[in-house]
Amino acid sequence: MRSGRIQSSASCSASSSSTFPHPPCLSSASRHCKFPRLLSPRALSLSQRVSRNCLVPETTQFSFSKQSSTNKKRLFPVNVGALVTSNTEAISTGPLVAEEKIGVLLLNLGGPETLDDVQPFLFNLFADPDIIRLPRLFQFLQKPLAQFISVLRAPKSKEGYASIGGGSPLRRITDDQAEELRKSLWAKDVPAKVYVGMRYWHPFTEEAIEQIKRDGITKLVVLPLYPQFSISTSGSSLRLLESIFRDDEYLVNMQHTVIPSWYQREGYIKSMANLIEKELQKFDRPEKVVIFFSAHGVPLAYVEEAGDPYKAEMEECVDLIIEELEKRKITNAYTLAYQSRVGPVEWLKPYTDDTIVDLGRKGVKGLLAVPISFVSEHIETLEEIDVEYKELALESGIQNWGRVPALGCEPMFISDLADAVIESLPYVGAMAVSNLEARQSLVPLGSVEELLATYDSQRRELPAPVTVWEWGWTKSAETWNGRAAMLAVLVLLLLEVTTGEGFLHQWGILPLFH
Repeated sequence: MRSGRIQSSASCSASSSSTFPHPPCLSSASRHCKFPRLLSPRALSLSQRVSRNCLVPETTQFSFSKQSSTNKKRLFPVNVGALVTSNTEAISTGPLVAEEKIGVLLLNLGGPETLDDVQPFLFNLFADPDIIRLPRLFQFLQKPLAQFISVLRAPKSKEGYASIGGGSPLRRITDDQAEELRKSLWAKDVPAKVYVGMRYWHPFTEEAIEQIKRDGITKLVVLPLYPQFSISTSGSSLRLLESIFRDDEYLVNMQHTVIPSWYQREGYIKSMANLIEKELQKFDRPEKVVIFFSAHGVPLAYVEEAGDPYKAEMEECVDLIIEELEKRKITNAYTLAYQSRVGPVEWLKPYTDDTIVDLGRKGVKGLLAVPISFVSEHIETLEEIDVEYKELALESGIQNWGRVPALGCEPMFISDLADAVIESLPYVGAMAVSNLEARQSLVPLGSVEELLATYDSQRRELPAPVTVWEWGWTKSAETWNGRAAMLAVLVLLLLEVTTGEGFLHQWGILPLFH
């Protein structure tokens, strides 16, 4: 088998070219990418806004053409300049550190710590409009519907969490990462405080923000713990921050910046390569093992209709890791697939489970799974990859299975995150505009702001990850019949929620509404 990207039978769909912005990245080196590239400071303030009345960094627009990966080993050729290296020595942080109180806010998904936490965690997840979108007329049902789905899904989800010890280790690991990042920053003469804000479970982002205010932080670096940017992960967290910041005078006046993605940083790439190289040595014939990158999936419509850069960033990230491995004379075949899809809509392909079966059919005997989009162990690595996908691989004829651990607190990884924070400090609050304008837009100028604006303008047209119903005009009588039936279901659900009585309560499905 030749080394290079292995093609699954479930190939990616090609689409027409489109132009969309790319979140800025901190860099002391030039890089060739498929997105608009900021030509001035790469880390920008949340409080910046595109405005005719303020100076903005120049941007260059590139046209990005999505292609099928069937004819190329690499979708995104990357040269040496693409790898972002640290350059903290060239940046003077003395005045920033001496006169300001520095804070770093780590953003993550969150996870239930006990089995009792599972159902309320799922409620918070499905109550997010970025997870389930309802037509405007029925948005008042967002929380009742989230309650309904969370109650139905909780038993199966509890089984998964029970199999990994009764809860998610995500909070513990993220707290450890925060502490190690704090130590690293102090060791680099930046006495910063590091906070953890989770999107769907404790400590919530709102709780972290309150602590930041109590501590009197004057300069804040927002660092999502998602290496690659997606509107469904980093974007959702930034949108929450936007709503929190908008109505708080202290936060509006606090200088801050966001590092939207950092998958191309040297410390991250080399840390991933180190772990892969180490795990390959555990196989009897390391050179024959296929490196299987498994990333968290997102709905295809996010990429093709909303301009989400996640897929392109993920593919470029894989290419950078493979380049680093090739420098070490490791030339294994490799492939990339996407896991954790939910609902009937189409997600990014190829799917992880389909690809594993396909590799087995092709005679692959050794497979090393790499959780490429995760920096912490949680349900998707410990249960989905380690249990479900391993079992599927063995059933598909793959005899030797291995898995690269999530980065966790790898010293090189943590040190590089600290460098990213330090490199962003000269740009914290740079080019911030008036409070009035700041209240209108609290995401990075020329990048995430435009991406979220594009996404928001299309939100009602995008299929949700969990499709509740299809609501559109058609001449089909069957569609009208189905529409009437679903409206009746909604009415019954509303009666259940408002009265606390009905067959769902009698069957014990909605006991929490009593």
